[in-house]
Amino acid sequence: MKMDSKNQISRRNFIGGSLGAGAALTPLFHIVPRSVLGGPGETPPSEKLRIACIGCGGKGAGDVKAVSGEALIAFCDVDDARAAKTYKAFPDVKRYKDFREMLDKEDKNIDAVTVTVPDHMHAPIAMRAMAMGKHVFVQKPMAHTVEEAGQMRDLARKNKLATVMGIQGHASEGIRLCREWIEAGAIGKVHEVQYWTNRPIWPQGLDRPEPQPVPETLDWDVWLGAAPERPYNEAYLPFKWRGWFDFGCGALGDIGCHIMDAAFWSLNLGQPTSIALDGMSEAHEETFPKWSILTYQFPARGDMPPVTVKWFDGGKQPPRPKELEEGRQMGDSKSGQFIIGEQGIIMADMYCKSPRIIPEAKMKEFLATPPEKKYPRVKSHYDEWIKACKGGEPAGANFDYSAPLTMMVLLGNLAIRTKKNIDWDAKTQKATNVPEANQFLKIDYRKGFAL
Repeated sequence: MKMDSKNQISRRNFIGGSLGAGAALTPLFHIVPRSVLGGPGETPPSEKLRIACIGCGGKGAGDVKAVSGEALIAFCDVDDARAAKTYKAFPDVKRYKDFREMLDKEDKNIDAVTVTVPDHMHAPIAMRAMAMGKHVFVQKPMAHTVEEAGQMRDLARKNKLATVMGIQGHASEGIRLCREWIEAGAIGKVHEVQYWTNRPIWPQGLDRPEPQPVPETLDWDVWLGAAPERPYNEAYLPFKWRGWFDFGCGALGDIGCHIMDAAFWSLNLGQPTSIALDGMSEAHEETFPKWSILTYQFPARGDMPPVTVKWFDGGKQPPRPKELEEGRQMGDSKSGQFIIGEQGIIMADMYCKSPRIIPEAKMKEFLATPPEKKYPRVKSHYDEWIKACKGGEPAGANFDYSAPLTMMVLLGNLAIRTKKNIDWDAKTQKATNVPEANQFLKIDYRKGFAL
């Protein structure tokens, strides 16, 4: 039966976020039995999300694998050697080195993209994809600057797109338990949170190295992307880019969106009023310090009291609480968090996977009558995102949630980069006492890579 153009059902409209939550699949997709289309227990091709993956080596390889149950249409990576294992695992998927070329050529063939690249290219890639109507999965931190995070959130809202930032802990059982315990009064009103991490585990506190020849497999110009032009050196990649101002967001950017997630969500923290720099190692012109200690201050929120948030990185740690029994480890072997209430403390690792109330006797007493499980449990943040792309409920770490979290995390870097205490005005989104700090809220993009 021939259908006129006005009545044809666009596949993009079917997949897109315009579908209502839980909308039923159109009967057109069930003319052929599922077993014929997709095999027993498998998703038929007609119901698969068509995904392009930008960044396919390292962490990108994991993201590719996580969404490989859908239809992988195209890969993009600036380094053939870095992406070689992924390319070998999926030999039939088209390959590109420049995300701009891939998006232009595959526009009509893809519904969504994953973005697993250095921080400085999160916004340029995601904004371009969202402007084309693509749903996006972006690794943490979702942006390189505070301004970018807001722009990404606003464009996702405008185009009604399904989004998520790659913080797997937000889809975990642990973060739900943490919020449910706090709301049930397990530790009383919370007045302080402490975080610590062994990050950075890459070089920081460096000066610019001498130029080196660019590897044959790498497109250095596209890797640089929006950042100011500079010669190649192996000091920048892979992974080591996190310590450089032009490319990464330091220890805060790497772990902050993970470890700060549980308290940010459970306590509705929002924006701080100030960030104090309590200490840091020797400052360098282009890289983050080897360690830093910060104190955020958050105002009262409804019936929740003001909260002090302490951040320790580079192996620095807060004092061991008296409530923690002798011989027990603080957090995990690398990082941890204490959410401190008037009547107890919740201790967890960086992802809040297995929160515990300390001391253990208080944990057992509280769980003798556990509170109601109020928040829906989910399979994973990947699964949430894919379902949202197909018209389901928004993912928990969608950009409406992740943008404010990312902004809060990145504000700590204003104190580090200026080496000064920052007073922050949430309404104007400006540092009020250190005007020079505001230059770091946004960046100037290199020609060809602007948002």
